[in-house]
Amino acid sequence: MTIQQLEYIIAVANEGSFSRAATKCFVTQPTLSMQIHKLEIELGVIIFDRSKNPIKMTPIGEAIIEQARVNLQGMERIKEIIREQSDEIKGHLRLGIIPTLAPYLLPLFLTSFIAKYPQISLSIEEFISEQLILRLKQDMLDAAILVTPVDDTAITEIPLFYESFVAYVSTNHPLIHSDMIELDNLNINEMLLLSEGHCFREQVVNICPERIDREWSAQLRFESGSLETLKRIVERNYGYTLVPELAVLNISERNKQYVKPLREPRPVREVSLVMHRTILKRNLITVLQDEILMSIPEEMKAVNRGEIVPWR
Repeated sequence: MTIQQLEYIIAVANEGSFSRAATKCFVTQPTLSMQIHKLEIELGVIIFDRSKNPIKMTPIGEAIIEQARVNLQGMERIKEIIREQSDEIKGHLRLGIIPTLAPYLLPLFLTSFIAKYPQISLSIEEFISEQLILRLKQDMLDAAILVTPVDDTAITEIPLFYESFVAYVSTNHPLIHSDMIELDNLNINEMLLLSEGHCFREQVVNICPERIDREWSAQLRFESGSLETLKRIVERNYGYTLVPELAVLNISERNKQYVKPLREPRPVREVSLVMHRTILKRNLITVLQDEILMSIPEEMKAVNRGEIVPWR
């Protein structure tokens, strides 16, 4: 049994395909298939059911791959200990982030982070929260920035800041005349929403206790994967939506007219840096955390800013 063989079976488990796994591992498919077959002969078990498409792990294969992940993480941790002793801040950091944070948070810290740590290679992927959590567990990411709590014992959470929800209201909607909007006046059935799967949508639904009426008839019912699309529709004088605070942090003077705060108790979302409980690359994650915190307005770091809205 070799480290390479363990890396190959993990790649197949992650990709669900021998060909994609081979590409990921920078080897030919016959080479990868041969090494996995050798491992199966050595262990005397079948790790993958090749009759399925995508390829599935056998029950014993699932247990083997879970242990293989632990073993490879343990070996990486040994290398990390050596780097920590030498105070080395270098390496490759794989970061995930949710779509309702990426366009607003990344521009605040990315340029300074890259300039300050030229020996860190940073790759960033954008996925919804459930996909990020799965990729963390599969060791496809080192860390992710998403909304917590996630209520998962396999996940370690480091809260970063607390972002309030604000209303974004068109100038011809009755709510535009309110200085602050009561939560009771929010109507989920007439609101522009993100599409299902986004944690921000689930939080908006939780803020507005009314049931989403699937039979409700309106001139426009629109759900989008982009907050910016919803904002543009509002700016063209249709309806309203809720957006996170960072989405209006550097908004133009002209567009400030659409922004309406919600009355206390203020609903907030807790944004955290999360990792799998087997935390690797501690040094890199720590400097990333510090850089993010330096880019965030001080008032957003207060834990008692408002009531944290769950999404799970």
